[in-house]
Amino acid sequence: MIKRDLFSKNKLRTYINEFDRIVSQLIKSKENINAKWSTILTKEIESSKSKVFHTHNVQSYSAKMLSMILNKELLDIIELLIGPDIILHHSKLFFKPPLIGAAFPLHQDWSYFPTKRDTMIAAVIHLSKSDEEMGCFRIIPKSHHLGKINDSDGHTYNKRIHQKYQLDSALPIIAKPGDVLFFDARTIHGSLPNNSIEARKTILLQLYSGMDEIVPNNKHTNVQLVLRGINHNATRSSVSNIKA
Repeated sequence: MIKRDLFSKNKLRTYINEFDRIVSQLIKSKENINAKWSTILTKEIESSKSKVFHTHNVQSYSAKMLSMILNKELLDIIELLIGPDIILHHSKLFFKPPLIGAAFPLHQDWSYFPTKRDTMIAAVIHLSKSDEEMGCFRIIPKSHHLGKINDSDGHTYNKRIHQKYQLDSALPIIAKPGDVLFFDARTIHGSLPNNSIEARKTILLQLYSGMDEIVPNNKHTNVQLVLRGINHNATRSSVSNIKA
């Protein structure tokens, strides 16, 4: 599902400027910000110099980014998908640089942060245009109906996914700034390299229902930020990362 033109032009301009400022801040940090997957599944289709700049939790960089995540229309759509209790698991910034933007192999998200009731979804906020040459998102329609496929994280060849589906024939999601793509954590998706002369800029939100909870002992970042409603399963230890 894709919602077109979700943000006003003024707000969109603010968020694009803030995205660029955060990327500059990341580069100045001198940390390794290249989140290229370096998998055999994309080795033949991307440059050895390919990159994708990345950080978790843009709301920790900027109040402006937090305001974007708290947009009422955005949350209204999410509520229709997962209910009135909306928890932000984490956010991610992705900057695919021109000509060398890295590819993402076909994979499912659920294996990185499984939930007990399978309510996890992604919302991808486009802050630049995104087309096939730029390495736009590609999805396998209705693939969430396949359920949770073991070893579907995209780092190894999986016959159920990679023998049946090909990245270059998956459905391309053509988007412009302000468009938001929503999909289930069990949806098979990926993206080709950015071979264009323009950068591709997206913010990805991972969200789940406040009636749901993360499967125990999962080590992935989970900020448990309540965007709307209640986190019904929160405990002192779960929100503090301490032993009860």
